[in-house]
Amino acid sequence: MNDPGYTSENTALLVVDPYNDFLSEGGKLWPRTKAVAEQVGLLDHMRQVLAAARAAGLRVLFVPHRRTAPGDYETWAFLSPSQDATRKALIFAAGSWGGEFHPDFQPRDGELRVHEHWSASGFANTDLDFLLKQHHVSRIVLMGMRANTCIDTTARFAQELGYHDTLIRDAIAAFRPEEMQATFEINAPAYAHAVLTADEFTAGLSGIATAGP
Repeated sequence: MNDPGYTSENTALLVVDPYNDFLSEGGKLWPRTKAVAEQVGLLDHMRQVLAAARAAGLRVLFVPHRRTAPGDYETWAFLSPSQDATRKALIFAAGSWGGEFHPDFQPRDGELRVHEHWSASGFANTDLDFLLKQHHVSRIVLMGMRANTCIDTTARFAQELGYHDTLIRDAIAAFRPEEMQATFEINAPAYAHAVLTADEFTAGLSGIATAGP
């Protein structure tokens, strides 16, 4: 079967966890994110990809982590170390500045905000798969945070569900270079259909007719 490539009909950009706590100076996790984010040019590349996706008329979905509140996870039978740390520090706290999206990554009219995920996968216990199928999306493009947790897990889950996976390696960051290496050099080659830079991906959209919201 001929591969149609990225089109406005079949492709969606997933913006994963663009919270101030991850991406903004003063965010609870920014001190851990900053070095890798600045090394790869994270924010500029995220802006570049989002603008290009919108100009090309791609579907855009925001895939947020649970905004935490006191009492979350307290009675869970099995709590991961990451969830425990999120609970204790109230990362992405509901009603807080850190639990709001970075001002440059705000949904526009017609763009979708997926139900919040409690752990790492944007698909598990959310409506992401339903929304993609309802909009006839077969290809997903991921950017955001964090490489070896929510990005890696969401992309793996997507592949299991039959989606074509693309990771934008310089529009994704992590806390340590080793985490980036684990995702892009070890894990992604086993499941991803493409790992591209922001420049490579946006160049591939240049011929798509503008039809965005």
